[in-house]
Amino acid sequence: MHWTMAMNDRTTGWLTPALHAQVREFMLHAFVRYDLVCPTYCLMPDHLHLLWLGVAPKSNQRLAAAFFRKQVNELLQPHKLQKQAYDHVLRESERERGAFQSTAFYILENPVRAGLVAHAQDYAYSGNVVPGYPSLDVWDNDYWDKFWKLYEVLRKRNP
Repeated sequence: MHWTMAMNDRTTGWLTPALHAQVREFMLHAFVRYDLVCPTYCLMPDHLHLLWLGVAPKSNQRLAAAFFRKQVNELLQPHKLQKQAYDHVLRESERERGAFQSTAFYILENPVRAGLVAHAQDYAYSGNVVPGYPSLDVWDNDYWDKFWKLYEVLRKRNP
């Protein structure tokens, strides 16, 4: 699922390296609780893009998003996320590897389209979160091969 979570009143000024680290930690906790991974995310100055993928039949993105949003809103005070997140459930055709990776690259290119950086790799507030694999890096040349292998391993652990 591709989640977009906007700041209330499109507030800016809250995005810092420390907050980025906390958001990653909140994602990690949500993913362990609800059996998810995040192959790609991008924190923009006034909104967040999160591409989440379930790794078990019991994965629950809505509960994970509610948990994540509660944690983030407590951290952001006095700022907060808009009451309603936008979720795009990926159609079957969008879940195929090539199409899925295109969605991921689209998310990662947001800072370039916004004029924040010349190259997506230079943006400090994007990446991936796969619990148990801290060295997995979305910018590595072999990332997608590694990611899909890990995804299959994780799915087999959670029949």
